[in-house]
Parts: sequence; C-alpha cells; structure tokens
Amino acid sequence: QVQPVESGGGLVQPGGSLRLSCAASGSSFSSYTVAWFRQAPGKEREFVSAMRVNSGHTYYADPVKGRVTISRDNTKTTVYLQMNSLKPEDTAAYYCAASRTTILSAIANQNAYAYWGQGTQVTVSS
Repeated sequence: QVQPVESGGGLVQPGGSLRLSCAASGSSFSSYTVAWFRQAPGKEREFVSAMRVNSGHTYYADPVKGRVTISRDNTKTTVYLQMNSLKPEDTAAYYCAASRTTILSAIANQNAYAYWGQGTQVTVSS
C-alpha cells in the first residue's frame, strides 16, 4: 500500500503562487488516482483536484479551475499541485489522498480514498 506525504505549504500573499508536493512513501502512485482536498477552519473538507496517475487524466473543482494545475513526475512517485493567483479563500489545510477507484463519479468523493497524508497548511494573507 502507499502512504502519501505532503510538503510545500506556507504563507503567501494574495496573487502569489505555491507548489504542493505529494510523495508516495512505500510504493509509487502507479495504478492509483491521487487527489488533493482542502479543509478551511469551520468548513467541510472539499475536493480540489485529482489525477489518474497512469493515464494522466486530470480533474478540477470549479472554484480552482484555471488557477490550479495537477501534475506528476516521470517516476509516478510524486504528484504536484501548482496553485497560482491565490486568494484568501484558498487558505486551508491541504491533504493528498490516494485511491484505487476507477469510478469517475467517485473522483471527488473523499470516502473513495483509503490513503491520506497528514496535510500541509496554506495561508493566503497580506
């Protein structure tokens, strides 16, 4: 089984950029769907983006579409989330998760993901 490990969070000014990384500990992300979710204080965890690592197909939530890009390295052991034009409302703990699901409708459902990282904090503030 795979254990996601996130890194790359921090404090950034509005309009700035950050790149989050999710590394696969113990395995690679081959044959997995890897997703990013986020949870702001007092709010429910929400889907941000996902990638079917083998095919490279990507999916984005509407609030981040056009500002966020998910990608992977050639070894399929790290998945990245490039976030641009960051807004204060992007402030949240960001979690990486992995799933073997092949069901398209489950991509954005956190219950479909069995493997979760500890999270990395992103704070957008001036």
